[in-house]
Amino acid sequence: YPDKPHRKCADTVGSVLGRYHPHGDASVYDAMVRLAQDFSMRYMLVDGHGNFGSIDGDPPAAYRYTESRMSKMSLEMLTDIEKNTVDFVPNYDDRLKEPVVLPSRFPNLLVNGSQGIAVGMATNIPPHNLGEVCGAIECLIDNPEAELEDLMEHLHGPDFPTGGIIMGRAGIRAAYATGRAKIYVRAKCEIVEGKNGKFKIIVTEIPYMVNKARLIESIADLHKDKRIEGLSDINDYSSKRGGGMRIVIDLKRDANPQVVLNQLYQMTQLQISYGIIQLALVNGEPKILTLKQIIEEYIKFVKSEVAHILKRSNEGTSDFFVNQCIHVDRTKHDNVICIDVKPSKYCVVYLDGVAYQRDGEECKVMNEDQILVRNESRKRIGKEAELEQIIRKAIKNKKQVVLHRYRSANSNQIGDRKVEPYAFVCKNE
Repeated sequence: YPDKPHRKCADTVGSVLGRYHPHGDASVYDAMVRLAQDFSMRYMLVDGHGNFGSIDGDPPAAYRYTESRMSKMSLEMLTDIEKNTVDFVPNYDDRLKEPVVLPSRFPNLLVNGSQGIAVGMATNIPPHNLGEVCGAIECLIDNPEAELEDLMEHLHGPDFPTGGIIMGRAGIRAAYATGRAKIYVRAKCEIVEGKNGKFKIIVTEIPYMVNKARLIESIADLHKDKRIEGLSDINDYSSKRGGGMRIVIDLKRDANPQVVLNQLYQMTQLQISYGIIQLALVNGEPKILTLKQIIEEYIKFVKSEVAHILKRSNEGTSDFFVNQCIHVDRTKHDNVICIDVKPSKYCVVYLDGVAYQRDGEECKVMNEDQILVRNESRKRIGKEAELEQIIRKAIKNKKQVVLHRYRSANSNQIGDRKVEPYAFVCKNE
């Protein structure tokens, strides 16, 4: 857990192999390493301690040297799992149970993306900004008939962890509308004139999944082979300790910097094409989904999860009951979701997987899992429409908890994009 000390990765890999994944240790450790790389994951799910590789392609240290623990975001993917909110199936030797899917508070498929190759099919879903994804979910909850343009007002496009510039919106729109398209991603470059009159090209962001060391090597080879004229020197001033990326390409005095930059875009990985294939499993069947379909499937999942929680809080009865309680201070208990915080109105409080209805009676928060209610009587929510409204509001407010927790745990605001929405160059429109 995030509040616990780091643990040796060898221990975690061994536990996974013995309980859930009886295959090679390399596949388990490679997956763990990727989840701890800030240049691979938009929001890291593993908090690594040690050498977990670099954007230059350096390999990670062996798992007997590295340590890890869950990140704040990965903890949100396990919320309420102990309350059986999802189905469990036996593991490979029928000794333990493992969840079919995690009760995630955010759609990780969109937020961190996915890459995979199978027999006759492949998926390549780019990462997105969590705040924008939650905005699109809320938009579709408020208006189930919302069109793609309405969703794209909130979700502007992919948000890669390494930044860059997406050339044009046509590819993004095609990917969201059909589930398959190609976009072009460029490095973020700046042309600067030095004191001696010579120009420099400074690269501060590179496209997603590009190896920085190989990129610099390819530029040097082009200069050596005289395929690009005008280059004088290239140096990498990037910091491996979070200081940012900075590649400086020095040009000759008579070189045209814009021409050289265009040649670099054309001949190197300073510009790449990124093929989007939004293939995902829906009820065990692989399907290519549009953006709206992905969000709809997530809303269905959370609705079933919330309904399951409400039903289980009813001690197994078929009707939905809730306790009566008063307003809970959200500033002291950020895991509390209040549907309506106005004291004079109907309100449902969602606390750690249990829903309580406040109707003027007093209650007191004992700890994170208990509420002391003066009036022990239960009150039925009669109409299905009212239950639907409660579930809708619970879904909308779940995202506030994720945003609040992540903001408190990270110095960078969750709404900050790596790829600025105004940086899209509308080249194809």
